[in-house]
Parts: sequence; structure tokens; C-alpha cells
Amino acid sequence: MEFVSGYRDEFLDFAALLFGWFRKFVAERGAVGASLEGRWRQLEAQIRRLPQDPALWVLHVLPNRSVGISLGQGADPGPGPGLGAARLLGEEPPLHLQDLSPYISFVSLEDGQDGEEEEEEDEEENGEEGASTEKVEPEKDRESAPASRESPQEASPPGEPEEAEQEGGGGHDGCREDKAEDETGPEKRKGWRSEAAPLHVSCLLMVTDEHGIILGIDLLMDGVQGSAGQGSGTENLAPRAYALLCHSMACPMGSGDPRKPRQLTVGDTQLHRELKSLVPRLGVKLAKTPMRTWGPRPGFTFASLRARICHVCHRHSFEVKLTPCPQCSAVLYCGEACLKADWRRCPDDVSHRFWCPKLAAFMERAGELATLPFTYTAEVTSETFNKEAFLASRGLTRGYWTQLSMLITGPGTPRHPWGSTSALSLLSGDPYHLLQGDGPALMPPVPPDPPRGLFGSWQDYYTWRGLSLDSPMAVLLTYPLTVYYVITHLVPQSFPELNIQNKQSLKIHVVEAGKEFDLVMVFWELLVLLPHVALELQFVGDGLPPESDQQHFTLQRDGPEVSVRPGSGVSARLSSATKEKGGRRDLQIKVSARPYHLLQGPKPDLVIGFNSGFGLKDTWLSSLPRLQSLRVPAFFTESSEYGCVMDDQTMAVATGGGTSPPRPNPFRSPFRLRAADNCMPWYCNAFIFHLVYKPPQGAAARQASGPAPPAPAPAASPAPTRRRRGEKKSGRGARRRR
Repeated sequence: MEFVSGYRDEFLDFAALLFGWFRKFVAERGAVGASLEGRWRQLEAQIRRLPQDPALWVLHVLPNRSVGISLGQGADPGPGPGLGAARLLGEEPPLHLQDLSPYISFVSLEDGQDGEEEEEEDEEENGEEGASTEKVEPEKDRESAPASRESPQEASPPGEPEEAEQEGGGGHDGCREDKAEDETGPEKRKGWRSEAAPLHVSCLLMVTDEHGIILGIDLLMDGVQGSAGQGSGTENLAPRAYALLCHSMACPMGSGDPRKPRQLTVGDTQLHRELKSLVPRLGVKLAKTPMRTWGPRPGFTFASLRARICHVCHRHSFEVKLTPCPQCSAVLYCGEACLKADWRRCPDDVSHRFWCPKLAAFMERAGELATLPFTYTAEVTSETFNKEAFLASRGLTRGYWTQLSMLITGPGTPRHPWGSTSALSLLSGDPYHLLQGDGPALMPPVPPDPPRGLFGSWQDYYTWRGLSLDSPMAVLLTYPLTVYYVITHLVPQSFPELNIQNKQSLKIHVVEAGKEFDLVMVFWELLVLLPHVALELQFVGDGLPPESDQQHFTLQRDGPEVSVRPGSGVSARLSSATKEKGGRRDLQIKVSARPYHLLQGPKPDLVIGFNSGFGLKDTWLSSLPRLQSLRVPAFFTESSEYGCVMDDQTMAVATGGGTSPPRPNPFRSPFRLRAADNCMPWYCNAFIFHLVYKPPQGAAARQASGPAPPAPAPAASPAPTRRRRGEKKSGRGARRRR
């Protein structure tokens, strides 16, 4: 697939942005430093002519005393020369990153002080988990987290260790480190090789504006991988900070054209004094006093805005000026050369000449997809939507809301094996406690009476559920409400012969369900909407945690609360016990951590997949034929019409079948997904379609005559039924007489 905006982890785009900007900054800083009098004065004159940004800019000085970083091989665990990290941010990075440890490991640099190897080994084994825990602490840790993930790339630019040694200043006390600690600590760890000593980012310099947009970063390294610590105890940060400020104004990382701030504040007293004589050269006013806390205001958070990139050469907007295609306005290019190269690509069906009219039609749906009843619709459907600021301003920083943020829980956070007792205990009690924020309860009590009609829009559901249209719960509830819409509207329309609305129990397979399983409790809302149906959800996919494979547990309603009863594998005893108690109030959850085509078990009533992306994973070429053989109703969502077209092509290649025309999902997420190389509208669960299976061989004649005989049967069924009952009674009487 050409466009992966709705499928790739946001953190990976963010990491690529940080690395790309930092690499450019290191190269240009070296060039400028070579001729201080000439190049620097030329750059200063250029900055003085820049337009003024009315926002306040902040220079953060963030020391790091205790955490080191080791680069891994990627596929091979353990320390290595950094090949894995290079692969992570290379030309074809992965779409998802559930575990950071094969690429980057976090190591405590304070372990060596105790001198006990056993304790240090324990710290090493738990180092990644401890680092992940720090990310959910207050915002200071959240700020340093992206830098920690990105910092290993400092070792790759040539000549950077020299610059760190020459320019590494540091009047800030927090940046002074114990050199002996860095030299001896890694040697004591049994798991580390001496030639792969961990990196130590002693200090992070970062420029942001008051809204949280990152404009530039610089990393002060005490040592590089494979060498002992150098340049620790730096004495003068001013030249390095000044270079960072200049580059951030001439080439801002976050977004927007080059500009200079109206006012600058510095987060370190010593550095503030040293910059007093330098910053006025740029025509920038320095605040009278340094910033006393790490951030300008308590609600500060990093913006989720990302710099755009050219679709062909992948250069960022801080390197080149990007413009959309003049015909479709969907794809971004850096110039005529890249546009022509994309237009003439071979084969023709991957060229922009082939896709341009289709993309233009997709762009026309932007207004329709943004038509939602919420009070915050204009904000969250904008192309410049700042998701991180939206979540932080509403206190949505814990529970399931962390799944939406890239700064609070990173890819290194361990995932819970839901079959364990400790993890299942998190699901007991209030079924909605993982959906709450920091403020008052977001979910009102369940209405006493079941719904009298079927809901076909967020407006109808919110009214019945007692939710305010200012509530952001639709972002999480898009998953259960989409399943509800499929069961109550789409299956009856497309597969009326199944009579699904009259079924008392439903077995549903959720395919490729990594993210959805992490939000498992949102599906409890299905029992509220369908209280008379016994539901069994089986989450299937090789992206699920292996330790949860074959887990089986039941969520039982106990008044206003929920209790969890674990099962062992596919226990028949558990299933029978549920039926004996009247399982209509229970929700059974099963987990199979394997591709769908390897799943064994009874045939489901319904298959559902969210934001599937058939063309992005090879296992679909085997899973789709498996669904073709089962011939069960299979509905899938996509985040764009482009994804629906690609899924139809993949289905045709894999099975010879196709997909139904996609339709907008009325229960799509209101959050617009920002794309890096295009301007198309992307929303989670934006469109729905179902698989159209290839007819079996020789089925044409049967299909012509097959449906006709059953048609009159329902109309004439009562009378024959009474006659048959009479015949049966007489027959039984005759047997008794004999």
C-alpha cells in the first residue's frame, strides 16, 4: 500500500521526525562552526529578518543522571552496534512496535554503586519495565521519553563525538556526571559486552513554544557506544544552546515557516545569564528571569502535530517546501521532479496518473466524514488537530485513554496477560473504570430499560445513554458501537436469511485484534445494548500477547458491577456452567494468539475486523481463503476509502472474490488521523464493507433454483404443522395399541 497513515504507529512517525531533524542539525552545526565569523553572522542576519512568532518560546534544560541506553540488533535480542535502531528508522520502518527492547534498552547507571552483581542483574532484567513506568509519571518524564528513544542516533552522525567533546558545555549542575560511574557501571553487568557500553545522554536541550510544539532538540552525550564516557562535567552550555536556538528559528521542527519568537525564556539560571549577551543578536527579547519550573504552565503537553513529508523522497517540510498535487489535492510533493516521477511510475496501476481521479473523489468525502454532532467536532476533525493537547486538557491521561496517546505509554510498556489473576482483577468492579479520566465519571449509570428501537447515529445513542454531546467517549466506544451497528443493521440488510436479530446467542470472531484486545472492557457496552443476547467474543491474531493464547474468561454482571471468572483454555465445563446460570448477562472472552487461518474450532456466526489493511500483512493472503471456505458474514472497517479499494484488490488476488461497496460508518471515531504524506481524511473505523465470496463451482444452477422452494414455506407453515402433529399423535397411539 502506498499510504499507511491510518495504520502506522504515531510514535514511529514522531521518532523519524526527531531523528531527521537532529541529523540535519548536527550536519549544519558542524558546517557553521567551521567558520564562526562568516557563517554565524550570515545566519544571525537571516534570523533577524524573519517574521515574529507571537507565542512564547521555551528553552528546556533537562538533565539525566541515572538512565543509560543500549542499542540492539533489532531481530536479535541483546546489545549490539546499533543496527536494529537504524532499521527501526530506516527506509522501510515497521508499522507497529509493541516492544522496544530489541532495538533500544534502558539501563540504570546507578547500579554499580552497590557492588553486588546479583542485584544489578535483577535491575538489568527489569530495566525496560522500570523505564516504561517512568513514562506515566508527571510531565517531566513524559518530556524526556521521546529523547530517550531517539538518543541512540546521536552516535551515527560522523564527527558528533568530537563536537560533544569540544562544545559540550554545562554550567547547569544537573548535567554534571560522575565519569567513573559511567566507565565502571557497564563493565559490571554480565549481560553487557565491553564493546557495547550503554550510551549516556547527560542532558537534553529542547526548544518548544508555549503550546508544546517541539521546534528543536540537542543531546549532550557523555560517551558513545563502544567507548568510555567522554566530555562529562561540561562547563559551558551557552554556545551549544545558542546554535540550537538559531537552527530552531531558521528550520523549526514542528510546523510552520521559519520565524523567531517574540520572547524567549530559559529553564536554567546559569544558562539564562550566559545567553543574555547572545540572544539579542537575533532580535529576540529574553525574559528578565529564568523559568523556575520545568514548563511554562501546568497544562503543558507536547503537540501531536508532525511535520509533513514528500510522498516520493520522504524529505520533511523543514527541509523543503511541500505542495499538494494540483489536480487531486491529496498527495504532497516537494517539487515538480517528484510529482513527475510518481505520475510515471510502473506498472500503471501504482502510478499517480492512475490514482489521481480516485483520490480526488476520496477528498470530496472529507466534509461528510467531519459531519458529527459533538460540540468539539470542529476541533478534532481539523487537519491541525492537536490530539495530545485535547486529551491533556480534559484529564484523559489514564486507563484506556493512554492507548490513544503516544507520550504517556510508549511501545516498551509491557502488555498484560489478561488470563492472569492480577490482570483480570483490573476488570472487576465498575465495568467502566478503565474508561474514566481524572475528573468526574464519564459514563452515566446504565438506563433501567433496554433500548426500544435501534440506534443508527451517535446522536440517538448519546441521547438514550444520557451522555452529553461534549463527552469524548465516542473515541473509545466506536468499537462496540460498530459491532452493534453490524449486528442490527448491516447483517439483516446483506444476509437476511441468517435472521441474526432473533438469535439468542452469538459467536463473533474479532480478527487481527491487537489494539481492540487492549480495550477489551469497552465491549461490555454490547451487553447494555443487546441485553437478551449471550455474546462470545474470540480475539484472534498473531499480534496478541503470546502469554494470553488460549485464555478464556467470562465477564459476569453482578448488579451495577462486573465480576470476572477465569477459565482454562477452551474448557467445556466453563461454557456449560455459563449456560446453566443463564449466560445472557455474561460476556465470554477467548483469546487465540495466532493468524486466523491457523485457528481451529467451531464456525462463528460473524467475523469482524477493525481497520484491517489487507495489503499490509502477508497473513491475510491465507486468512481470506480461510474465510472463503467458512463462508460466514465477515465485515471489516477501514480508516479511508483508499484502504477499502486496496482491500478489494487483495481479496480478489487471494480468493477471486471481492468486497461490497464501502459505506460511511455512523459510529466512526471523531478523531481525525493526521497523515504525513497526504491530505486525505483518515478516521478510525471510518468505512464498513463485507466480503463477497466467490461462488463455489457448479453453484450457479443451484443458486437459481435453491432460494425458490423455501419462499412459500413460511406462509403455508401453520396448517401443515397442525396436521403433522395430529399424524404424530395417531402414530404414537397406534404403537401403544400394538
